[in-house]
Amino acid sequence: MSGPSRLSVRNIRKSFGTHEVLKGISLDAKDGDVISLLGASGSGKSTFLRCINLLEIATEGEIFVDGEEIRMVKKGGRNQPASQKQVDHIRSELGMVFQSFNLWSHMTILQNVIEGPVHVLKRPRAECIAEAEALLEKVGIVDKRHAYPAHLSGGQQQRAAIARALAMKPKAMLFDEPTSALDPELVGEVLRVMRALAEEGMTMLVVTHEMSFARNVSNRVVFMREGVVDSSGTPEEMFGGGGSPAFRQFIGHLGPA
Repeated sequence: MSGPSRLSVRNIRKSFGTHEVLKGISLDAKDGDVISLLGASGSGKSTFLRCINLLEIATEGEIFVDGEEIRMVKKGGRNQPASQKQVDHIRSELGMVFQSFNLWSHMTILQNVIEGPVHVLKRPRAECIAEAEALLEKVGIVDKRHAYPAHLSGGQQQRAAIARALAMKPKAMLFDEPTSALDPELVGEVLRVMRALAEEGMTMLVVTHEMSFARNVSNRVVFMREGVVDSSGTPEEMFGGGGSPAFRQFIGHLGPA
């Protein structure tokens, strides 16, 4: 893709105590890029996404969202965001979808989707409801808008979580293993929504074990191993015999994509 950079990450490092989880990760996501982050459990993929969205604070490195640098200061020898107002702004620009849905159980699906636009963006409630219903129609669950999360299947809950993230009109979407908590028969309905978003040009970083998505929907595949980018390239390069020996071994263990 050749559009403007939506996300730019430079030399991100993250340690928990003496354990260094990320050892200098750099990545650029241009407008419309769909980047699949692959790797074994413990390779640092989810921590990397959480650092981008400031759910974890990187020990070192720089993060730019739509050209805006997230400002950091040192306090007690540790990195901290310089401005909570900027943190809130950046989080509103980045939609985050978790493997465990993270819907508010005491709210209906519609209430979940309008919560951010109404209370964070301070937009008119009626306008937000109309947009939320359109988004729920888009992900195929508008008929469930007055139901509570507990009454939905896992796939329906995850589609509601995607609609909730989209309601904030994000510049990019971060997906942290969005299908890993789903029964196999429900995975396809979530991947179809994600494929449609990709086709519409949404910039996406996707931590996934779904090789068919990485191969057929992504335009870039990044393989992480032990806290570093081991290899990266187009799906054609990576799945066509390219990538490192470790990557070829990784996809070999997973079976055919």
